[in-house]
Amino acid sequence: MSGRARPTPVHDAVAIRAGEEIDAEALRAWLNRAAPRAVPAGAVLTLRQFPAGFSNLTYLVIVHHAQGEQRFVLRRPPLGAPGGVAHDMPREHGILAALHPLGVPVPRPVAVCTDASVIGAPFYVMEHVDGLILRGSLPPTLADSPRATSHLGALSRTCAETLAQLHAVRIAGTPLESLGRPDGYVQRQIDGWTKRWHASRTESVPSMDAVAAWLAENRPPESGVSLVHNDFKLDNLVLEPDASRVRAILDWEMATIGDPLMDLGTALAYWVEAGDAPIFRSLGLGVTALPGAYTRAEFVAAYAAARDVEIRDVGFYVAFGRFKVAVIAQQIYARFVRGLTTDERFGRLGEVVRALGDSALAG
Repeated sequence: MSGRARPTPVHDAVAIRAGEEIDAEALRAWLNRAAPRAVPAGAVLTLRQFPAGFSNLTYLVIVHHAQGEQRFVLRRPPLGAPGGVAHDMPREHGILAALHPLGVPVPRPVAVCTDASVIGAPFYVMEHVDGLILRGSLPPTLADSPRATSHLGALSRTCAETLAQLHAVRIAGTPLESLGRPDGYVQRQIDGWTKRWHASRTESVPSMDAVAAWLAENRPPESGVSLVHNDFKLDNLVLEPDASRVRAILDWEMATIGDPLMDLGTALAYWVEAGDAPIFRSLGLGVTALPGAYTRAEFVAAYAAARDVEIRDVGFYVAFGRFKVAVIAQQIYARFVRGLTTDERFGRLGEVVRALGDSALAG
């Protein structure tokens, strides 16, 4: 799992959305003090935004100076977001700092700022590493290849094996030990996401209430303890241009230590198949539904083979993953309903919540 890392290709960066601007001069002055080698005196910053994410805001920071140009990525909480682990920038920075020396492919952290007065919120800056990120479709270089289906099969296997390798990362004797409490992890996850559902609910969704009750009644025993990414999906991976290898795993804000099969369940919830509801493809995750990509069952088989384990109760973990992803979507949708964000993409997430609840209930 070695390799250098970076989030999202430069060409994916766009002009910053209205209301989400950053004071470039204030940022430049702070970086000059916090990371003078990266941002020397006299440097000028150009800021762009990566628009695809639904949670924390992510920006491309281009530093122009006498020796040339450097690129970094800045992460900060979204507007109107409550506190909590998912938006804790120092925590995410610390996770990267712990993982990078272990050879896990993550962006190298550069600096973290806890002073909200600098740009309006705590933030951190990390190294920018180029690569391919797949969302709704394959790039022409892969889609037009006669080996497109074999590329997707190899990519699917790589994703499954990368998750398995992540769950083998050494925890003992590293700062990762302090990330969470593994004992009782499955029960706390069920209780926690059910509580978040009730706190963020803006309308009645009977299937979500039914799934929450089913999960509580059908909890399997703990399967083990590992590093848990908690948001492992295809568009959180930076790939080689031919999609043959993972250069970086992104978005570590919810990482902890706990049961690895709960992490597998989240990954399966994001793994769209050809027969799934069309709205799931509309979220930009439809690449895995193309011919040649693994089914969820094939993904589970490849993951189990890589870890040399037998996996039971797959239906529970998939239902949990869908419920959890639905709650994440509901939390974002609730901010939109309450007028805390005007990002138009969030307006249709209520439909996504219902679709995920229905699919989790159907099994």
